Amino acid sequence: MEKFATLEPVKLYSSAASTGARFLSRATGQKPIEPAPLLVGRLPSDLHLLILSHLPVPDVPSYSRCCRETAAFARDEGLWDKRWKALGVDADSTFRKVLDSLERKSNEKTVNSRAAAPPVIPVDDEFGDFTTADIFQPPLEEMGDFVGAFQNMHSESLVPPHSPLPPKDSSRTKYMRAHTLLKPLIRLLSSAPHIVLSDLAGELKSSLYDQAKTLRLLSSFLSPAIQPVRQWDTLFASLRTAMDRFDSSLLAAFDVADGKGDEAGMREAAESSWEVWDVSSGDWEMGKVWTEKREIFYQQGQWPALDNFTSEGQLDFAAMDQFMDVILSSIREHGAQAVRVFPPASQVLILFSDRLAMEVVGEYITILLQHAREISNDIYLKSAAASFREAWKMVDAIFEVAKERKDSDVDQHKAEDVVYRMFETNMDEYLDEEVESVKIAFDIICKGWDQEASDTNAIGADGTRQFITSQNPAMLKRNVLASFTNILLLPVTIVPRTVGAVGGALMTGGTAAVQGIAMLNPQRWVTGVGRSSVARPTAYSKNLSSKDTTFFDDDDDDYSPKVSGAHEKPPGSLTHLDIKSPTPLMDASSVTPSTAGTADGTHQLDLLLSLDVALEIIHADRESLKRVETFAGYPGHYGHRVRDTIEELFILMLQALGDQHVSRGFAKATERMRDYKPGEHSDTANVAPLVQFFELVHIGDTIQSITQVYFDKELAHHIDKTDFLNAVVREKKRFENSLDDSVATGLNAGTEVLMNQVEHIILTLTQAREYYPPEDAPLELAPTKGCQEAIRCLENHCKLLKGSTSKEVLEVFYQEVGLRLIGILQKHIKRQIISLTGGFQVIADLNAYNAFIASLKVSAITTEFAHLRMLGHVYVVEDAKDLAQIVKDVARYGGAYRPEDIYEFIQRRSDWKKIEKIVDKTMYNLSFKEDCTVC
Repeated sequence: MEKFATLEPVKLYSSAASTGARFLSRATGQKPIEPAPLLVGRLPSDLHLLILSHLPVPDVPSYSRCCRETAAFARDEGLWDKRWKALGVDADSTFRKVLDSLERKSNEKTVNSRAAAPPVIPVDDEFGDFTTADIFQPPLEEMGDFVGAFQNMHSESLVPPHSPLPPKDSSRTKYMRAHTLLKPLIRLLSSAPHIVLSDLAGELKSSLYDQAKTLRLLSSFLSPAIQPVRQWDTLFASLRTAMDRFDSSLLAAFDVADGKGDEAGMREAAESSWEVWDVSSGDWEMGKVWTEKREIFYQQGQWPALDNFTSEGQLDFAAMDQFMDVILSSIREHGAQAVRVFPPASQVLILFSDRLAMEVVGEYITILLQHAREISNDIYLKSAAASFREAWKMVDAIFEVAKERKDSDVDQHKAEDVVYRMFETNMDEYLDEEVESVKIAFDIICKGWDQEASDTNAIGADGTRQFITSQNPAMLKRNVLASFTNILLLPVTIVPRTVGAVGGALMTGGTAAVQGIAMLNPQRWVTGVGRSSVARPTAYSKNLSSKDTTFFDDDDDDYSPKVSGAHEKPPGSLTHLDIKSPTPLMDASSVTPSTAGTADGTHQLDLLLSLDVALEIIHADRESLKRVETFAGYPGHYGHRVRDTIEELFILMLQALGDQHVSRGFAKATERMRDYKPGEHSDTANVAPLVQFFELVHIGDTIQSITQVYFDKELAHHIDKTDFLNAVVREKKRFENSLDDSVATGLNAGTEVLMNQVEHIILTLTQAREYYPPEDAPLELAPTKGCQEAIRCLENHCKLLKGSTSKEVLEVFYQEVGLRLIGILQKHIKRQIISLTGGFQVIADLNAYNAFIASLKVSAITTEFAHLRMLGHVYVVEDAKDLAQIVKDVARYGGAYRPEDIYEFIQRRSDWKKIEKIVDKTMYNLSFKEDCTVC
């Protein structure tokens, strides 16, 4: 057995083996072995194809004769498809017509040449086969590259010996035909440059446009992608020179046709010039020359830009309207001619409009803005936005003209880019100044209010509150928000025009908006109280009314001025709204300035916030925002800057409104509330600082609601509201949190002030023997006066807060009031001496307090007061042992009071000394005789 060799496995099926190898390679993680590339000689086949693709056409036959494989490579369809596509015949049907024309002329020439040749007499001579030679179709070898028999080129040069002819629709066949037809024209390029063009013209004998297309086809033929002959680069340089000379002649022909007004001749010359134009040479010369000849580029002095300013330094864009009418007429006249005459791909309409915008409109706007800058920053900002809006009329005119030709290739974006490019030089300065001006405006408004609020006389004469005296503060706020929404719908446009109104008065759009915004103050809706109906002239509104003498027209298409009467209300003004005066809930005398603070009026907290100031800040921001929105469609870098500026404007408004006004006002109010001393005031029903603070809370809540409406109407469509990382969303959340924190801090201080007042009322109005009446005194189970006044004070102030804050904050406030009231009542009871008869008075007071707390509907404190009310029973139990059992019963009070706590309360009984031992013995099982030992 040892002599036999071990059998080796044998591959039975190659397919199975390859499958196993494939699975094995997957299992081992190795890639399957790719088959080796086909080698022709020592080079792979794809390398041979790459070499052939870079060879000039005359070298292809030589390469193909190496072997059968190289001959097959020379017949590869992909090789000739690349050269055929480089000619561009399939992409341009005109090139196909040129080839057909050349083929027709070539055939005619051949026929004529044969007809003109002398007859040949057949003679037997010694030359043999030479007698059959065709002198008109010499073999390819006779002229090197400049072959003569182009009709038979496929059988001699491009097709290897013994190879079948290619199909007629193949790229190889189509290229050979084009090669045969174009190669005779190459001979003409060897002449001098001034002769080449005339020779080509004599050879082609066609129209200018056909000649241009033929030259264009020849330039594609003599390209690096095709290389039809070895000297293709030298021949292409000669061809390029001839094309330039041809273009110059076309330019002269175009000028002649332009002078005659012959648009057909202009169109033929333009289209021919466009075909021979070298794209790498820069702008198209014919389009530039035509544009430069327009007279409007040399008439700028006819429209002085400074005519847009009145003698008072205000804006009046009537002059720019006239100027833009001339510009638009020029676009409609010359632009329409450019669309009709020039090829669509040349974009001469955009070239003309771009130059018109840069050199005429741009220069006009530059002079205008420079003068506006010298007058004031406000005039500059208005001029910038208004100038852009006026220049934007060019977009509609360009697009309208472009529609005259369906294939004009001018869309809306190209038309808009004309104005965008023109105004780019002003964008950086404008956007920076817009932000700075808003900062200054906000600072003026806030400082003006701070100065007015610090004025004792102004504050003392202006102390009527409206939210807290309204029967329905929520309805009043809805009226304010509805009116504010109407204000946001007021026309705020960009282009200013001065209009003489009836009686010579001037109506301003900015002033109308300010007057409308001023009417939003609810104090102006109540007749016969406090303030007059005239708007408070803050620093910002004074600035607007004193400088702005222009009316803003909202219609961008209709630029006709609107005449407003001297007493006519602006459209959408709040004076047109039917807002009824709210019915007072409290007597106005109860919250008059005399009771609202000290004699000098320095503690009127409700004047620390102003709805007017908030509305003026929003109006200043909206006016700037509307100007910036004019540029909202800007593309690219400046588009991002415009969007960032829009967001920054809103952020600055929130910062000014929150940090400089709302938070500061609440901080001052909180500080002043803490200084309030209840004993220094005779009125016990109203805590003046808290009443004023509640009005402040209503104003703050209204400001937050107005800000939300403004955000939803004006800014929400500019940003993604769901993006919590967005700067605007974050700043808005910070503003809301800051307002909530300010209200919470103020409410905490206000609660402390209120409860101090309640404690003061209870202390001062509770008689010395209120709970220890004489034996013969009649028993009245009504709450004491101190209890009644304390509850009235609490009810008044709790009602004032309704509708001014969220339900959650309201519940927290009620809960804090209830907990602090429990502490006050516990301290108050522990200070008294309570008899059995007085115990019933204690229970009556506790029942009254419990009823008030139950009306607040806060379950947590309602339970606590129910336990406190049960505690009053310890003062009406006569038997000491029963009293001790009540004290020991922990479950009786729901675990709110321990026996030790109740023990402290029962010590305030008037008979405590009599029942102390019995209670102690019953509670603690003490026996003094047994347990006490005297050593």
